[in-house]
Amino acid sequence: MKRARSALNLSDPVLCHTTAATGTPATRIAVLVSGNGSNLQSIIDHIEMGKLNATVACVISNREDAFALDRARKHSIPAHYVNHRSFPDRMSFDANVVALLKEHQVNLVVLAGFNRILSQVMLDAFPKAILNIHPALLPTFPGNHAQRQALLHGTKIAGCTVHFVDSGTDTGPIIAQAAVPVLDTDTEETLCRRILKEEHRIYPGVIQLYAEGRIRIEGRRVFINSGTESANDFLENPHF
Repeated sequence: MKRARSALNLSDPVLCHTTAATGTPATRIAVLVSGNGSNLQSIIDHIEMGKLNATVACVISNREDAFALDRARKHSIPAHYVNHRSFPDRMSFDANVVALLKEHQVNLVVLAGFNRILSQVMLDAFPKAILNIHPALLPTFPGNHAQRQALLHGTKIAGCTVHFVDSGTDTGPIIAQAAVPVLDTDTEETLCRRILKEEHRIYPGVIQLYAEGRIRIEGRRVFINSGTESANDFLENPHF
């Protein structure tokens, strides 16, 4: 009889230590962010706790007042402000950002609340090496105010999605999702907080899977090269 496979726990510290234990060089990531940077902080915390085999090579923001830049400086991470209004178009802005990423020898680009749509310049420079996290269970509610959309449509389950970035808006291949219940008493703020907690859990886990070279894309489907390809490995069911 074939033995049942256990679900992959994206927050399992044993899993997160696997690559570091084998001496594999840490993946050099860049975090692109436009605001507070709580997902950046979660990534930094996981690295400093030894749960993520990566190095934040730099943090880039298109907003000078982004608190994420302060977070980066606090941890001695190179922090760059690049004003998108200083460039005539998105391609010129992205070319400047790509030059910075190359300067810092970045392997993986991580978007964490970055309010810019990437042009083909960025996509061509980092093919299948740009991740994003979105506060909805894609493909539902792409774009802005996903939590508000969930409440307005009366959905009973919301959540977040980590996906590869392509030329569309939140349309790239889905890597991992986490679901949370939508409560009758929820406001946009309370639902945001519940989803954000899951974002902080699964984003570092996906980055670790990427660092281990275990993510495989076939068309629009994403698999983990561990012999475990059940949907249960990627969807955390909410507790009501």
